[in-house]
Amino acid sequence: MFGTPTPTKDYLTLHFVILIWSFTAILGVLISIPALEIVFYRTLIASLVIGLIFWVKKKSIRLKLRDQAKIIGTGFLISLHWTLFFWAAQVSNVSVCLVGMATCSLWTSFLEPLANKSKIKWYEVMLGLMVICGLVVIFKFEFDYWLGLAMALMSAFLCATFMVINGRLTKKHNPYTITFYEMVGAFVFSVLFMPIYAFFLTPDGLDMQLKGLDWMWLLVLALVCTVFAFSMSVELMKRLTAFTINLTVNLEPVYGIILALIIFGEKEKMTPGFYLGTLIILGSVCLYPFIQVYYKRKLTKTALLN
Repeated sequence: MFGTPTPTKDYLTLHFVILIWSFTAILGVLISIPALEIVFYRTLIASLVIGLIFWVKKKSIRLKLRDQAKIIGTGFLISLHWTLFFWAAQVSNVSVCLVGMATCSLWTSFLEPLANKSKIKWYEVMLGLMVICGLVVIFKFEFDYWLGLAMALMSAFLCATFMVINGRLTKKHNPYTITFYEMVGAFVFSVLFMPIYAFFLTPDGLDMQLKGLDWMWLLVLALVCTVFAFSMSVELMKRLTAFTINLTVNLEPVYGIILALIIFGEKEKMTPGFYLGTLIILGSVCLYPFIQVYYKRKLTKTALLN
């Protein structure tokens, strides 16, 4: 599709994938139905399409029941993450949602050591404190958006959790098989969560009726932002370093906020305090991979000298 792979093409493709991902919060606002209903349709379409791809290519998706249960359980986390993500964008705006999601890599930096039973590094604590400072600044100037930001932070925590789990799962299973079962799990969770959501979390009950361009935006969300973008990211992981990918992913909120300003205009304009807090958070997120590489090199040199 993109011709013979080269470093330049791969890097441009990576930015294209990040641009696609940054568009998901905007789609959550463009689609007229509420958050859980969006996740229901998104995961249903994605599951059917990925399953159809496996069927056409005649590839097996069989796994042990224990492994299936683990991956489907991870899909439950993904479903809740997406529900909170879209809900955050709808109760506040795209910019607030993406700023909260920018904390994902830092949540991961704390969760990975816990999962691997290793020590938390001092610079991760320092960067975490920087993020807290950025959030305090945002809350001070944009307190009206506290609910959306809180939802986005919870969504980012769940995102970091399933990313840590996926890091282990990909060592044992094909990434595409994992995605299929996770989409199935996410769909099942959205169905199981509907009664609680309808009776306790929304005054109007479920709203499954699609209007206007909803079907088109849902297809873009499921096929382009989920199936296509994931497939491309998996391909790129074979050739690009983890450092390059993680650093570029940090641009997602930047792309998203710019796109939201272009599409929604005045609705997305925030106070200078919001952008100051955003810069503090993005600064800490972008510093993390550089500091990590520096200390890895330092440890390698120390090991070689000894």
